[in-house]
Amino acid sequence: MGILSRIGIALDSDLLKRFDRLIARQGYTNRSEAFRDLIRDRLVTEQIAAPDSTVVGTITLIYDHHAHGVSEKLTELQHAHHELVVSTSHAHLDHDSCLEVLIVHGKSARVTQFADRIIGLKGVQHGRLVMTVPARPVEPAHAIGHKHTHKH
Repeated sequence: MGILSRIGIALDSDLLKRFDRLIARQGYTNRSEAFRDLIRDRLVTEQIAAPDSTVVGTITLIYDHHAHGVSEKLTELQHAHHELVVSTSHAHLDHDSCLEVLIVHGKSARVTQFADRIIGLKGVQHGRLVMTVPARPVEPAHAIGHKHTHKH
């Protein structure tokens, strides 16, 4: 953290009371840290909106693995966009439903397009993309020598 600057703001009393209840529920010990987090979140939102921003994130999917070809299509799309997919995790929720989480890294526009395609597959019951921006630039795994060891 750099040099701290002190600022003052004026808030409606009711708004401040609601904010204090919120930050107490979330476990903040003071308003300053809560305000810093709100500011950071807004700055990240602005960065993510830029199509050329480098982002990291997750795509969370719930799908019916019995749906015709959905597992194969998910795998095919992931391989076709291997430069964006850092890692995946798969869990069986019940006899029919699977949860899959993909960790992604790349340009905001490309990650969003990929997520839209994968979430839109027939058989995917629900999906969500969550993106953030690392505090410092990070190299994608494929740029630092990540190699696939499986055969296609």
